[in-house]
This record gives sequence, structure tokens and C-alpha cells, in this order.
Amino acid sequence: MAPVHHRYVDVAGRQLFYREAGPPDAPVVVLLHGFPTSSFMFRNLIPVLAADYRVIAPDHLGFGLSDAPPAGDFGYTFDALADLTAGLLAALHVERYALYVQDYGAPIGWRLALRAPEAVTAIVTQSGNGYDEGFVESFWRTVWDYQREQTPETETAIRQALTLEVTRWQYVTGVPDETLVSPDTWHHDYNLLTRPGNDQIQLALFRDYETNPAMYPHLHEYLRSSGVPVLAVWGRGDEIFGPAGAEAFTQDAVDAEIHLLDGGHFLLESAGPEVAALMKDFLGRRLAPVGIDQNKFEMEMTGMGEHS
Repeated sequence: MAPVHHRYVDVAGRQLFYREAGPPDAPVVVLLHGFPTSSFMFRNLIPVLAADYRVIAPDHLGFGLSDAPPAGDFGYTFDALADLTAGLLAALHVERYALYVQDYGAPIGWRLALRAPEAVTAIVTQSGNGYDEGFVESFWRTVWDYQREQTPETETAIRQALTLEVTRWQYVTGVPDETLVSPDTWHHDYNLLTRPGNDQIQLALFRDYETNPAMYPHLHEYLRSSGVPVLAVWGRGDEIFGPAGAEAFTQDAVDAEIHLLDGGHFLLESAGPEVAALMKDFLGRRLAPVGIDQNKFEMEMTGMGEHS
């Protein structure tokens, strides 16, 4: 099993934590976590992928072990988190990479892809939404109400998302056998959510989330024009981003591969081996082996390079 390194890097004056494993000259896979977790969610996946890939999994600012400056000192937006992620990759001299996006990791990953389409070699989306069809209204109505108007009533309602009860709900809802999900997961996240000032960080991101659906048409055009390979692996029981969000990628992504598994929003906790197997098969077919130029590999895979 490949060793996993736990590191920090300074980006624009902020210290970001990241996990890294795998051969330094192997194709890069970047894992972007969602709310309310951190790179901790990839603790079991990283060693599996690291046998063949250089794996990098950062904690977003305000999450995990990265810095968490008060909301009054830093403007928490998805644009800002994408800026920091791009800075981290630049600091690590990563120019081309595959993306795994989940929940909040998706709007960050989409921004990276739209800014530098040539950098992204493949996309794995696990409840990483990119379509209006993916929103489950029963969950998102509270968020939308708060975005539309910040009142004591809407704030009280949205703050339920910061409770231990709802954190646990995110992990176990839709999972056929809840005993497969370790309570360590939701207690770990909740302890980080309850750090002084973290509530204001999360409220700022809830408000800014409305910028993400506005970006979807640009994402769809990128998927069509770039032909970037896409694997969508989703929990059938996800009640935050429903399975329709996975299936929607077939509208624009070229030959999108869609897999719906028994599970919920945090699918790695109950179906980790299945997700890892799908990823390794997908990446094995879509990414160039060590020592092979990815651009040439992609051309040959599409038949464009057969006469070159």
C-alpha cells in the first residue's frame, strides 16, 4: 500500500493542508471534497489510487486542517476557493490532472476546468452536481430561501445544516445498511463545523452557492466542446443531489459513463471499493500511462493521431 503524505503549502498567504501519495511522475488525480467534510473523506480511496497515480487531495480554506480565517477577514466565495486550489496546484507544479469532484468540490472543479480546459484530462463526479436536474428540492428549498432573503427565520432554518443531527443525516440517508458508515465521519465533520467563527464561513458559502447554477451553461458547453471523459458515479439514495444529476451528464459529455450504486451522498463510506474499482477502470482507459504524452494518447484514443 502506497504511503500517504500529509503536507501544508502557503498559497496567497494562507496555509492549505493536503494529502499526497503515489509516484511523482505518474498522471495526477486531484480529489476535491464537499460540505461539510475535508480530504478526510478520501482517506481510504487515496492509497488505492496511489498505486498508479499521483493523488492530491486538498482541504478547502475554512475546512479540515487548512487555515480558516474569519469571514470578516476573507471573502468566502467559490471563486476564491477555486483561486486557492489553482494556486496550490501551481505550487506543486501540476499542469495536467484528472478531477474527482464531490458536492462543493464540483463548483470549484468546474471553475478550474473553465479557466484552463486543456489542464483537465478526465472528470469523475460523485454527487458533484452540474445540472438543475440534480437538485433535490426538499433539501435545497431552505438554502434557496436563505439566498433570496437573509432574515432571522431563514438563517435559523439554514443553521440546521450545521447541527450534528443533519451532519449525520447526510452520511446515512439512502444507505441500505447504515452500519457500514462509521460514526467517526459525522463526528469528525461536526467538530470542525463547531469551531468558533466557522458558522459564518459556512453561511457565506451557502449564500454564494447561487453563483454555481448560473455557471452550468458554460460547463455544458465545455463538456461538449472539449470532449473531456466523464464518469458519474452516484448514490441512488442521495437526497441532496439526486440520480437525475448523474444522468444529466449524458446531455453534454461525450460518451459519459453513468453508474448508480446503492448508497447516499457520501458514497465512499458505504461503497468505497465499488467506486474505486470504477475509477481505476475508467482512468486506466482514459489516462496515458507513465512516460506517454497525454495529448498524443488522447489523439490516438480518438483516432485523430493514427496518421500522424
